[in-house]
Amino acid sequence: MPSTVANTSGSLVEFAALSAVDLFKGLPVACLGAIEQGSELRDFRKGHTFFRSGESGERLFLLEKGEVQTFRIFGARKLIIAELKPPAIFGEMGCVGQCMYHCSARTTEPSRIRIIDRAELEAVLQQYPVVTRRLLDLVSERFVRVLLDLEATSFRNLIPRIASLLLDRAQEECVEDLTHREIAEHLRVYRESVTAALGELRKAGIIAVDRKRIRILNRLRLERATRE
Repeated sequence: MPSTVANTSGSLVEFAALSAVDLFKGLPVACLGAIEQGSELRDFRKGHTFFRSGESGERLFLLEKGEVQTFRIFGARKLIIAELKPPAIFGEMGCVGQCMYHCSARTTEPSRIRIIDRAELEAVLQQYPVVTRRLLDLVSERFVRVLLDLEATSFRNLIPRIASLLLDRAQEECVEDLTHREIAEHLRVYRESVTAALGELRKAGIIAVDRKRIRILNRLRLERATRE
């Protein structure tokens, strides 16, 4: 049975994770308290899978600590949709339409997750229609983002995209623990294409490639490569 959003003592500080996400931002303390009481907060190890593409479910997830990756699998290829950091909502497709998840979700480091059943969420939606609009906005925004990413995959050259990724991940001119396959998954291309593009940057003296380690030898030229 869905819970009723009743008077609940507390403050916004107590419900910081809930009030920090756009979906629940600005809701009364009583409402946030009811959501917290009607949900479950759990810790998950790295590599835990919450759901897979095509599965049905009626749960919404709130990432309070850690990191979660959403993705789709196409044969032997993995398409990363988002890498979420707290606070963030995922699994929203389990609360709309046919309640079917259109991607998979997995922790990429130990994480603390709040699990909200659809029935609990519907009690909020009935009393606060603005949350319904926000939920639909979230679904729409993420759908558009995937389309734009696919468009970028089709029309942007690979070397500028790899250069941007390396600059974003670099710490002290070095990118650690990033394999060719992982780069391919991030950029939604074949691993062989990544290997060839990295080879071009290496031959130009811009980077040096070791096993799971890429050193930036010429940052200025790598930055220039992002615009070429």
